[in-house]
Amino acid sequence: MNKPSKLKLRDSNDSEPEGLPLNDSPGGESSSDEMSNEDEDSYPVDEEGAEDEEREDDGESERVDGKFKKDQIKQELCWKYDYNQFMMGLLMKIFPLEELKKYLEASESERPLTIRTNTLKTRRKELAQDLINLGINVDPIDWSKEGLIVYDAPVPIGATATYLGGHYILQGAGSFLPVMALKPQANEKILDLSAAPGGKTTHIAQLMKNTGVIFANDISKDRCRAVSANCHRLGVINTVISCKDGRTFPKVMTGFDKVLLDAPCTGTGVAIKDPSVKTSKDLKDVKRCTHLQKELLLAAIDCAKNDGIIVYSTCSILVEENEAVIDYALKRRDIKVIDTELEFGRCGFKNFVHHRFHPSLRLTKRFYPHAHNTDGFFVAKMKKISSKHKALKQK
Repeated sequence: MNKPSKLKLRDSNDSEPEGLPLNDSPGGESSSDEMSNEDEDSYPVDEEGAEDEEREDDGESERVDGKFKKDQIKQELCWKYDYNQFMMGLLMKIFPLEELKKYLEASESERPLTIRTNTLKTRRKELAQDLINLGINVDPIDWSKEGLIVYDAPVPIGATATYLGGHYILQGAGSFLPVMALKPQANEKILDLSAAPGGKTTHIAQLMKNTGVIFANDISKDRCRAVSANCHRLGVINTVISCKDGRTFPKVMTGFDKVLLDAPCTGTGVAIKDPSVKTSKDLKDVKRCTHLQKELLLAAIDCAKNDGIIVYSTCSILVEENEAVIDYALKRRDIKVIDTELEFGRCGFKNFVHHRFHPSLRLTKRFYPHAHNTDGFFVAKMKKISSKHKALKQK
């Protein structure tokens, strides 16, 4: 494919890859309005005043030509990476062209297999040695105190005696990040509003050293069973599991020190796990997700006590599901966005296409497979100032 060197979809500062060690290997539907050369030639230009008209025509031609190139590139990327037009259009708004190609290439490859040490039962160093004794090669994740990268496993990593004994859990490294931002402390009262299958709940429990209380909630009874099974295997004893619609949880209980909302999303950041995301999602799906995410986030805020902490995360990279949702909540609840204190990741958008978000959205964090070698992830941390509901300004 020819590389259009002059085409740039959005300015962006390139940053060095962060996160896990990188492997050596690597909006809207397009318009049908296209001007052909025959159409341009069919409109004669009078010699008098031709220079001015030529300048105007050149400007219009450049705009049409630029749009044609953009649509052509979109078509080629859709074909090469098996995306539909709608999804590719959204991605082209997020990344400059060259970085988009890097993102798409990285998204075609599996992320490194990672596990999280269960410090309720062992230490990372001891677990690593146990696995090495089984012939499993592992390395610590440098930004996590519990994570290990698994390189070679001659035996099934999910069927070892140490796994069955609850010494570790298979978990993507990106899923560590929301809990790291939450910073659970001993004896706190914490709500995991959308908890299944329990990876983040059990992570919270081990950081709390099985003290305090966690309410692990999920709307799905079947998925709640997975939370229960993981808690049982990992030795978690400070967790109450509930099966409620998260949007109604403020009617059940409030006053939590901290609330984690790992919201249901389109899953654009983990398309390698579910390739159907690339072709099955459309505008209705995105709108459906964002509507639910906004309702759940408001509920999460209402469940927190004054001065409480709320962490919002998704495994989507779409701005509509991330910064736009936080900006929506800022206009309706008395909260402020605070630093996630995560050591790496890119700052969230405060300006995106024609949207102007609250400046504090720069404190949120984005994670990409090509830059950090994790799944695509978004993490935002907020502090609740008061229980006041903001009145929307009339336009």
